[in-house]
Amino acid sequence: MLVKNKKAYFNYTIKDTIESGISLIGCEVKSIRNGHMTIHESYIRIKDHEVYLVNANILPYEQGNRQNLSPNRDRKLLLHRREISKIIQQIEREGLYAIPTKVYFKGRRVKVEIGIGSSKKQFDKRASIKDRELKRSLDRSFKNRSL
Repeated sequence: MLVKNKKAYFNYTIKDTIESGISLIGCEVKSIRNGHMTIHESYIRIKDHEVYLVNANILPYEQGNRQNLSPNRDRKLLLHRREISKIIQQIEREGLYAIPTKVYFKGRRVKVEIGIGSSKKQFDKRASIKDRELKRSLDRSFKNRSL
């Protein structure tokens, strides 16, 4: 696992995930390999039946040359036509959102996991926090019990 969008699971109820490739230019892969990427404010946009990752920040590679591009540029995601139509159907007809949840390497290739889900209401977020705190306290009590 390289980069994970933790806020995506807090702000959205993820119902489905799709793995996609990403089109990168120049030294962006080396920069990602060094861990210089953030996706916590990024989202997925569909333009002319093509899917783009918008507002993902990849810092320029330190040893790179003039080929370093803008860190926040739109990057095309590589999906099959049926996967694109599935995403379009879920976004437009069902009113769901598509957001990047993870960026990782699979072999030598950079992959992006797209989560498709609905946004949580405020009371759902509170319930998530309550469940997380309850689980944390139970784990602590079991840890202290075994000692």
